[in-house]
Amino acid sequence: MSVLIECVPNFSEGRNMSIINQIAEAIKTVEGVKLLDIDPGKATNRTVVTFVGSPDAVVEAAFRGFAKAAELIDMSQHKGEHPRMGATDVCPFIPIGNATMAQAIECAQKLGERVGNELKIPVFLYEYAATRPENKNLATIRAGEYESMAAKLASGNFNPDFGQTQMNVKAGVSAIGARDFLVAYNVNLNTTSVRRANSVAFDVREQGRIVREGDDINGAILKDANGEAVRKAGACKSVKGIGWYIAEYGIAQVSMNLTNINDTPLHIAFQECCRSAERRGMRVTGSELVGLVPLKVLLDAGEYFLRQQQRSVGVSEAELIKIAVKTMGLDELSPFVPEKKIIEYQLRDLQTQPLINMNLAAFADETASESPAPGGGSIAAYMGALGVSLATMVANLSSHKRGWDDKWETFSDYAAQGQALKTQLLQLVDEDTNAFNKIMAAFALNKSTEAEKQARTAAIQTATQYAVEIPLKTMRLSLQSMNLIAKMAEIGNPNSVTDAGVGALAARAAVYGAFLNVKINLGGLKDTNYVQMVSQEAQSILTTALSRETEILQLVQSKI
Repeated sequence: MSVLIECVPNFSEGRNMSIINQIAEAIKTVEGVKLLDIDPGKATNRTVVTFVGSPDAVVEAAFRGFAKAAELIDMSQHKGEHPRMGATDVCPFIPIGNATMAQAIECAQKLGERVGNELKIPVFLYEYAATRPENKNLATIRAGEYESMAAKLASGNFNPDFGQTQMNVKAGVSAIGARDFLVAYNVNLNTTSVRRANSVAFDVREQGRIVREGDDINGAILKDANGEAVRKAGACKSVKGIGWYIAEYGIAQVSMNLTNINDTPLHIAFQECCRSAERRGMRVTGSELVGLVPLKVLLDAGEYFLRQQQRSVGVSEAELIKIAVKTMGLDELSPFVPEKKIIEYQLRDLQTQPLINMNLAAFADETASESPAPGGGSIAAYMGALGVSLATMVANLSSHKRGWDDKWETFSDYAAQGQALKTQLLQLVDEDTNAFNKIMAAFALNKSTEAEKQARTAAIQTATQYAVEIPLKTMRLSLQSMNLIAKMAEIGNPNSVTDAGVGALAARAAVYGAFLNVKINLGGLKDTNYVQMVSQEAQSILTTALSRETEILQLVQSKI
């Protein structure tokens, strides 16, 4: 999975679609960014734009959005219901995919510096990117809104992280930050009562409910020593929620914002709603996701529900998603289309993997064509994926074998290991072809001048080294898979021992095939130290793999 950052800038214009579209078009001009959603609000006079991409790409796209908004929006004339202080009022970065919060913070810092220096807009960093404790909360920065910003900046006690300390009258002041992903999620109840839906929301949300004397709804509110209402916390941290009635569906819902899916994952919020509803004589009939979610949210949910069933979690990504959707009833009100609801799936056109998306016949046809790629390196990676897939199959069959109920979790863990190895090896199928294409591109560079020749030579060396690293990774992963294959041959379902044997043959072919590709590409490198180091590692992996293959096949033969 690639490193992906989500960016959700809020622009202070929700009525003039010409301005909104121009801002969106500016964002879309950046290669490597996909615009996912544009949500204008007339009453708030505010538009929320959502886009994703690599860290550098989202920073560039956000800057272009900032610049266009500063050009087209005049904050001195702006009116709207939502609190605001700038043309680009707030711009959070959210880590998704394999991204970390540190990377999101770095994005906020880079954008803040550019906006402050180049657009002359005062910028405050907030949430995880905040440089001062008092600025962590966005509401503290935005207090008094646009109309008070000039005086606050002039006071000397309100200093931006980037940009000038004088008010930018037209563009205002902006906040740029890094935060966790927020999931908007509604749970459906078999009732039309808003009051009862609120009762479930109060049980679940972190804020809980106000405590009254005698636990009576009509009792006096209990107060603490400071005169504040005493609250009984709800079951789920980092969850906000209310109950409401949706006339369109004829049901009441618990509407929630999960502000930190690490504190409370989606499936836990669902389970708590189910428990609360059941205690109150109701039933959860399904649920719905509002907007997009990261893939991990549904994969974690699928694993959770499979473990509850004492079934193996080492199944395909598609199967995990299916289990999550069906268990939580995410398709009750409308069809749930993973390609539209999962962020990473929306980005597939940015992470093209044409080979592994082919069917078997098309892949074989492409391999057999006159094109030099896919070649032996891609086939080696695919052989590795097939080898570990067979071991994973044995683990899943063993996990579900009648009479082996006490072993299901052990084999489930083995199957999950196999799925992880399979995923990595499948990615290398396309990456090996990409590596070959990089070499071809380097050879195609101009070589008219001495400088061009030097640049071309350096590019060829870099691309060739990358073409070594990919099959070397195939070797490492395929050898690692042989440990799992051996274990399944030893303790797995005896009826499938020959499948483990075929897996060993495939893994050995993967290692040997990748070894040949490592060796031929090493011949084009000038770094003798690197060549010697990689040669020794590759030879060691090959020797070990051949020995492991012999051991596994002897074990298989002994059992048949």
